[in-house]
Amino acid sequence: MSEYRTHTCGELTKKDEGSEVKLSGFVKTIRDLGGCVFIDLRDHYGITQLTTEDEKLLEKIKNINVESTIKVTGKVCRRPKENINDKLYTGEVEVDIETIEVLNEVSMPLPFEVEKSHEVKEDLRLEYRFLDLRNETIHKKIVFRSEVLKLLRNKMDSMGFIEVQTPILTSSSPEGARDFLIPSRIHPGEFYALPQAPQQFKQLLMISGFDKYYQIAPCFRDEDPRADRSPGEFYQLDFEMAFATQEEVLSVLREIATEVFSKLGHAKISEDSFIEIPYRTAIEKYGTDKPDLRNPLVLTDVTDSFEGSGFNAFKNKIVKCVAIDSTSVTRRFFDEMVSYAKDELKMAGLAWIRKNEDGTVVGPLAKYLSEVMLDSMFAKTGAKEGYGLFFVAGDYDTACKEAGLIRDELGRRLNLIDENVYKLCFIVDFPFYEKTDEGTIDFGHNPFSMPKGGLSALENMDPLEILAYQYDMVCNGYEIASGAVRNHDTKVMTKAFEIAGYSEDTVKTKFGALYNAFKFGAPPHAGAAPGIDRIIMLLLGESNIREVIAFPKNSKARDLLMRAPARVSEKQLEDVHIKIVEKDKKM
Repeated sequence: MSEYRTHTCGELTKKDEGSEVKLSGFVKTIRDLGGCVFIDLRDHYGITQLTTEDEKLLEKIKNINVESTIKVTGKVCRRPKENINDKLYTGEVEVDIETIEVLNEVSMPLPFEVEKSHEVKEDLRLEYRFLDLRNETIHKKIVFRSEVLKLLRNKMDSMGFIEVQTPILTSSSPEGARDFLIPSRIHPGEFYALPQAPQQFKQLLMISGFDKYYQIAPCFRDEDPRADRSPGEFYQLDFEMAFATQEEVLSVLREIATEVFSKLGHAKISEDSFIEIPYRTAIEKYGTDKPDLRNPLVLTDVTDSFEGSGFNAFKNKIVKCVAIDSTSVTRRFFDEMVSYAKDELKMAGLAWIRKNEDGTVVGPLAKYLSEVMLDSMFAKTGAKEGYGLFFVAGDYDTACKEAGLIRDELGRRLNLIDENVYKLCFIVDFPFYEKTDEGTIDFGHNPFSMPKGGLSALENMDPLEILAYQYDMVCNGYEIASGAVRNHDTKVMTKAFEIAGYSEDTVKTKFGALYNAFKFGAPPHAGAAPGIDRIIMLLLGESNIREVIAFPKNSKARDLLMRAPARVSEKQLEDVHIKIVEKDKKM
């Protein structure tokens, strides 16, 4: 028998009436009714009510603080009918205390009430995360996370994948984000890197003859924090398949998403989910490669409709339009959207017109537009009487991006988003390359992907026109998985990196393992990696990813609980051959 308990605080029922039990847990509340005390005792499993009228015990309980850990023995009794708590599994019974022992007392003031921790500032919650996690609502999110991981593992096992762990200390690799570097003590001046993803290792596993691999993989990227992105580290369900095509990988992603969202989600999966949308179409229609398809609004290019308008702000620019049914909104709605675009999105401007139900057109742009121009743009957008049109102008990328942000905000303000549905889709046909701000060519998505058209495309096409066998899975405006058909040919690999400015010698140095392995009968292979943290956030209907991680960093990428990052001693720096050089602070 356990020294601390015969039962947990979440399992006693009326069937246990009369039993002598031993319970241990955290004191959630103490209610002194004068001559009678009630204690709610909480552990990982639930809450049990304790009670006593014994004078000696009452005196002892006076010195016990909330959140202290205690052990009690006592007899299980039925609660009076009027005191039954239907919200608790143990709500029909209570334990009449016979002995009570303080295992560890709370010896200083609590920084916040555990049951109200979600109401305090996030940084304070994270500094005392061990207390924050005692909050039942938050505690359940971490338990739920475990259920998701178990379901994912069972699903992957059932599909014939085997779990393999890949190294954490590895080499630096240009994969789109900054590496976290680790200096070597044994090899002065040389560094390990934490993996941004197990990319090269999972490809090497395919070359090693394994057919289907997966792991719940920790990934490390030195990126700026966002509400939907954990800074520094995150977890993904990484998988790879030998002798596989893009469609076969998408099929696996469909199975995984269907399993997880249908069994554990708070909403239902839309019947029109899993459509494939080319990247360029997504940008044209939604202004983003992560479209929230619950929002029915789309972007329309009305550049041609403004030719000869005399509105100089739109001259020689791409004009994108979002049309809305504005019969239920006032002029103030339009003005507030203009202010939002300027103040929140820092846009150069947002123009609009509105066609009243009597056919008259009003708005700041109305005087610049002829009847022919108006007919053209209303025909293109499908708008009619009672509709309003919002316009964004700029170069192609800016116009699409900003119009997409306006689309998102309009969807929210007009309550067009169905919160009770998951709409998933695949974004496919990503550009293989993109132009950097400096005007050079770089990889657009994943440098280890196979370009459509293979070596011939690399040798004969404009790099910016080459598409890749790359794909994302998107749910409700969030990218939740990314993957690709992998490059498995040294000639294609060398040429692809050459176009991006990497010499063959650099490829051999940076990716020597893959470069050499490709020469030994590398099979065609493909894979993907759903992001676990983001999926759990969606399953629970959360908007902040830190809510579903046990010990997250804050919005400034600091671990307030463990106080990291932090300075280390000169001896530690000396061991790894590092010297800190402080920059001069100029006034």
